[in-house]
Amino acid sequence: MEVLNNFKDLFLSVWDKGIMGVDFVQIIIGIIIFFIFLVFRGLISKLIIKKLEIISKRTTNKLDDTFVKSMVGPARFLPIVLGVFFASYYMSFSEETRNFVDNINRTLITILIFWIIHQIIEPVSYILSGLDKILTRELIGWIIKSLKILIFILGAAAVLELWGIKIGPIIAGLGLFGVAVALGAQDLFKNLISGILVLVEKRFKMGDWIRVDGIIEGVVERIGFRSTVVRKFDKSLAIIPNFQFAENAVINVSQTTNWLISWIITLQYDTTIDQLKTIRNQIEEHINESDDFNQSIGVAVRVDKFSDSSIDMYVRCFSKTDSWNEWLSVKERLALGIKEIVEKNGASFAFPSQSIYVEKK
Repeated sequence: MEVLNNFKDLFLSVWDKGIMGVDFVQIIIGIIIFFIFLVFRGLISKLIIKKLEIISKRTTNKLDDTFVKSMVGPARFLPIVLGVFFASYYMSFSEETRNFVDNINRTLITILIFWIIHQIIEPVSYILSGLDKILTRELIGWIIKSLKILIFILGAAAVLELWGIKIGPIIAGLGLFGVAVALGAQDLFKNLISGILVLVEKRFKMGDWIRVDGIIEGVVERIGFRSTVVRKFDKSLAIIPNFQFAENAVINVSQTTNWLISWIITLQYDTTIDQLKTIRNQIEEHINESDDFNQSIGVAVRVDKFSDSSIDMYVRCFSKTDSWNEWLSVKERLALGIKEIVEKNGASFAFPSQSIYVEKK
């Protein structure tokens, strides 16, 4: 019996002392309080958020849909913060332990606040999208990403300050490290600045067909901080450093409003002057009367020069269409029309030839 009494006394002593001076009754009740808030967290997810999503879908504005979607994470984290707070304040901690627990609560609240700010930035992008005449969609995306990174850094700094970790020396160390990195990563910063210039100057955007002579031709799929991803017409993927678009002439083919047709028509040397004039006038008349061409930009049909084996006639005009496929059809119709005019006037196209004269002795 004496052994059992000793065990009983020891058990009650441990039960009363508990963990860190908190008896097990308070610990159990605190855990129950925390689990009650976890149940409340499930109710928020199933009832409140679902109800808000249904209401937001009834409107035509996408801003409220994005706002509700972005607040799902913080809303589900809020009951955890409240559960830890109420459970910890129900328990009787020592003064030293209470300071530690208070820091945990402050940390959770700080994380919640910066999380909410971080998530609010996403709906703000819809407000900035109204500035698409000033800022490109890609540049807006860069601004949003930069703001999110900034909020994350500020939140991490605030949490470190709560735990007595001074960020001043860390920032100073990072500054020295940044100088060292900058010296060894000049190409990285050159590409970054070039990418910003591309977006600010609106040289091209995602989905545009671009051409940089001798470097790349294809459709832009993504504009990143360091490089731009271009899908070539053979479906291969090319990743081009952004400085290539700052240092070289970029032709944005998608922005073409009038496609150029510039040809040299070669006629035989036995073509008479009257035939040349007639062919020239009829080709010019054909272009001016056709609905395929924009005559206001300018039409040029002139005898250009005498080549080695032909009389060259220069033809220059612009199509009305901005479609590349339709431009091919316009070129085809013009080529058939020119051939018909040349043949109708009894002339022929020249081809490279040489005449050899043998001297008799």
